[in-house]
Amino acid sequence: MKRLSVLGSTGSIGRNTLKIVEKFPDRFQIVALTAKKNVTLLAEQIKQFTPPLAVVYDENHAERLKQLISQNCPVKILYGISGYLEAASHKDTDTVVMAVVGSAGLLPTLAATEARKDIALANKETLVMGGDLVMKKAREYGTKIFPVDSEHSAVFQCLKGHGKADLKKIVLTASGGPFLNRQKSEFGRISVEDALNHPTWQMGKKISIDSATLMNKGLEIIEARWLFNVAQENIQVVVHPQSIVHSMVAYRDGSVIAQMSNPDMIGAIAYALSYPERLDIGTTPLNLSSIGTLTFFDPDLEKFPCLALAMDACRTGETMPAVLNSANEKAVEAFLEKKINFNQIPLIIEKVMHQHRIIASPNLEEILQADQWARNFAQEVIDK
Repeated sequence: MKRLSVLGSTGSIGRNTLKIVEKFPDRFQIVALTAKKNVTLLAEQIKQFTPPLAVVYDENHAERLKQLISQNCPVKILYGISGYLEAASHKDTDTVVMAVVGSAGLLPTLAATEARKDIALANKETLVMGGDLVMKKAREYGTKIFPVDSEHSAVFQCLKGHGKADLKKIVLTASGGPFLNRQKSEFGRISVEDALNHPTWQMGKKISIDSATLMNKGLEIIEARWLFNVAQENIQVVVHPQSIVHSMVAYRDGSVIAQMSNPDMIGAIAYALSYPERLDIGTTPLNLSSIGTLTFFDPDLEKFPCLALAMDACRTGETMPAVLNSANEKAVEAFLEKKINFNQIPLIIEKVMHQHRIIASPNLEEILQADQWARNFAQEVIDK
């Protein structure tokens, strides 16, 4: 029996994780569930999985959650960062599913790492902000990190059974998002609703916008650099609109190994939870003959400058990836609130990056300071 803490249980990854737990009750048990503000769904999850611990964003949401839970339900309800840290390091937890969105994942991931919990990592921003720090901690404490993003799960699977010395290149695939075939001149007129309408994946709002700008792929480059200890020049992005090949690994003998499946995150989640086994999760088998054609081509960096900015941040390293991530979060938030246009997202990020004074070999405090500086400066740019 593997005992799980699911941080971000009301989001897409969290909900799919609980579907797996529901399907395999003899293999998994829920120790903690956390959400931000969706207390209605969290209350339903608590009633179904009866965890001893639940955590929400603040005291008001904690009170609302208590009102939705029966007094006979023996769940401890906490709120705020201290609650999330307790869920991530709970003494009864074996594996932490890190499915929170954005920079909020960094501190709980570090807490889980230092508590020697296995981590199923779906929060790419953790390694974008503090990849060097997190991976050093993981090695120090012997913590295992299993990737949940479909691209990184694919790379992880393609590397199994092969020597690291034989690796030549990691190839991350990108769907291209909803605006792959739209003219750049039209980007200023893109609506929030259009940007949220992804052609192949069902995701949360922030990740959907990142996919539309291709920032999501840029963040994945930085994540892959740390997860697999590979230099950026050995990581390539190709656009693959069908989203069937989730990523590939090229080896020095010319061989390329790809991981393929229908676009469904539940397979990557299940593999992270059950590794090295594979669970019969009942997904639709891949039928290549019905698909017919798979296409691949290079991304247009002029049309999608967020990807180029992320590549620059990865090359620069130090505190620049944290600044990139924070500026992007603020810009995406402003776009979702209809305060800026879609094509202004990369302009805001670029201005913040240009003004940042890089801190070499940053510790946690310096990473968090850079994060806060970037948020504040991005807000100033947005307000102007």
